[in-house]
Amino acid sequence: MTFTLPPLDFRSDTVTQPDDTMRAAMASAEVGDNVLEHDPTIAALEERAAHVLGMPAALWTPSGTMANLIALSLHLSRGDRFLATRGAHVLSNELGSAAWLAGGMPEALEHDGGPGRPSPDALKAAIGQPGPYFTLRTSLLCLENTHNAAGGAVTPPDEHAQLLSVAKDAGLTVHLDGARLWQAAVALEVPPAALTVGVDSVSACFSKGLGAPVGSVVAGSKEFVERARRMRQMLGGGVRQGGVLAAACLVALDRVPDLAESHENARRLAEGLREYGWSANTPDTNIVLAEVPDVPTALAWLDSLGIRAVPMAGKVRFVTHRDLSTADVDEALHRMGKR
Repeated sequence: MTFTLPPLDFRSDTVTQPDDTMRAAMASAEVGDNVLEHDPTIAALEERAAHVLGMPAALWTPSGTMANLIALSLHLSRGDRFLATRGAHVLSNELGSAAWLAGGMPEALEHDGGPGRPSPDALKAAIGQPGPYFTLRTSLLCLENTHNAAGGAVTPPDEHAQLLSVAKDAGLTVHLDGARLWQAAVALEVPPAALTVGVDSVSACFSKGLGAPVGSVVAGSKEFVERARRMRQMLGGGVRQGGVLAAACLVALDRVPDLAESHENARRLAEGLREYGWSANTPDTNIVLAEVPDVPTALAWLDSLGIRAVPMAGKVRFVTHRDLSTADVDEALHRMGKR
């Protein structure tokens, strides 16, 4: 007789399932046509998200990739250079849409200021000085907090402020990819708005760690959001009775404090991996990166144990989330220790 171990899914915090409370909110959501007028539940979410993020206005989008693309499309003129940290989602995980659709020329910044961020001096050097009309024009800085490929690394407010100061002194616009900004806020024990100070736009996701099945926002000035609404329509994001989805996002916002548990579980997992001889980071938030000699072999071995993980930045990535308990983390370590 063959027994199959129940799967433990550490691939991402996007694999979470909406629970009964969230599904009930979705089922009872008040809705309207969000293209012809405005869906009332989406409107409520946008107002609340703008307040939480410390921005004048916000726009719901079906995905974080669309939210980032909208921002880059509005901030960049065709052929402009934009800067982002190496491994940033806008560089590595959005299928080149920043160049293809937004028309920007990307350039990666090294993480010399700490995991997931450049130093102010490196940023200043990368921006350079204005040149003649035929030289590349650098017009945008994209930051990411937390930085996924750097292991969910957090940028604290003081370092954020230093980077903003350099960018603004050079006349750059700043977009913050805050897909996991909630994680950073919980880790630093500050309001999310403390991490958006000075930016021209910010995106944030509700489907990463908070249990919502879909949905993000992009926020900025009221004028920016008016333009963003048009751009969302161009990209096919004009969802009609989207309040069914926005209702889940409203419930998700209530659950931001719960993220602390996934941070503790990530630390527990990393400690256990190190006890087994793995080279694992000490996570700021809910992402553990483990350095192994052969990533495909390690992933295949983990899969044989019913443990699902993914490659990231040449390492094995484990992501803890609300659908994985402390007991599940201990079970994963137990399986690894037995083989």
